[in-house]
Amino acid sequence: MCTGAGLCVIAAAEVFDQRDEDGLVALLRPEPPAEAQAAVRQAALFCPTRAIRLEEP
Repeated sequence: MCTGAGLCVIAAAEVFDQRDEDGLVALLRPEPPAEAQAAVRQAALFCPTRAIRLEEP
């Protein structure tokens, strides 16, 4: 979980979510589908804390 800016949620809402009460961001799908890969890469670029790390196969 992360308390960053929530830009990952904007980029890839199908993979990340942010709680209203405290701003924590949670990973919803540890292995996102192929069609979400570009959005996840964008979310990683947006992440100000660099909390998102991608593992390439």
